[in-house]
Amino acid sequence: MGPIVWFVAGILLAAAEVLTGDLTLLMLGIAALGTAGVSAVADTSIAADAVVFAVISAVLLLGVRPLLRRRFGSPPPTLTNIDALPGKSALVLEEVAAHAGLVKLGGEVWTARPIDPTEVYEPGATVYVMKIDGATAVVWKGP
Repeated sequence: MGPIVWFVAGILLAAAEVLTGDLTLLMLGIAALGTAGVSAVADTSIAADAVVFAVISAVLLLGVRPLLRRRFGSPPPTLTNIDALPGKSALVLEEVAAHAGLVKLGGEVWTARPIDPTEVYEPGATVYVMKIDGATAVVWKGP
């Protein structure tokens, strides 16, 4: 009777993981399934089953779970808004100089200035956004 209880508990815990996504219940479910296996093979007592469950749980929660959380826990960051603009190309609409200029960037018109204040970019040139400074794109034509 002992292995069946551990097996059912393991399946229920693993299924409940879907609701949390924290990997804790999954680790406990795997530990319960491991305990069910040991209990079925060795015909152990409930006290021995508890020790087996505790050991497997500790290994999984302290060893495996942190590795899985690092690997799968958070999606890679997706840059949005102005954080996604550096590295994008832009078309110069009006001469870009130290104190004035307009570029078309991602379908929008932005004020712009060159990263090197001594440079001037003519209309029609393609430049690259190095950073966004307030509402101004700091651009560079490249080598």
